[in-house]
Amino acid sequence: NDPLSKTIPSKLFNKVTGYLSGLKLNDFNCGFKAYKKEVLDHIQIYGDLHRYIPVLAHDLGYKVTEIPIKHHPRKHGVTKYGMERYVRGFLDLLTILTTTRFLQRPGHFFGGLGILSGIFGFACLSYLVVLWFMGIRPIGTRPLFFFGILALILCFQLISLGLLAEISVRSKNPRPVSNCIQRIAGKSSSDHELK
Repeated sequence: NDPLSKTIPSKLFNKVTGYLSGLKLNDFNCGFKAYKKEVLDHIQIYGDLHRYIPVLAHDLGYKVTEIPIKHHPRKHGVTKYGMERYVRGFLDLLTILTTTRFLQRPGHFFGGLGILSGIFGFACLSYLVVLWFMGIRPIGTRPLFFFGILALILCFQLISLGLLAEISVRSKNPRPVSNCIQRIAGKSSSDHELK
């Protein structure tokens, strides 16, 4: 019962959120939601993350489902949805994806973006090299040249950031080396006993 200016962006938002989060719902932003208290006790919500509670609950292993409700047309007031809320919603979606899918492997997130940037920069510069060999010069004054170089620099920066994030994650959860050595030593001694 909402106007197209609200339903079309809402459908796009729901499709993108469902695809990226892996949770298929018709309406992530419905105002009618019910949760068990234990679910909300385990979820940390700040800012505008309330619209992503189903994604956060699903990530923790809780069952998430939908039931149909009756939607009445607006009788009073005007919608508060504008471009600012779409931008904030997109940034919140990035926050949710990085904290649910990439929290334990940030190198995959930053490294993936870095590789995409590197491929794009390499393609731009390769195209310019071909033009240079064909005699179409100069290439150093073209905006594409600077864009290609910046894309390659961004590639190295993102991959480096991903590696630093991986080191940070690993330093917070170090692997118990002594236990591994004891298990391996115990296994080898028991193997000798069996022989």
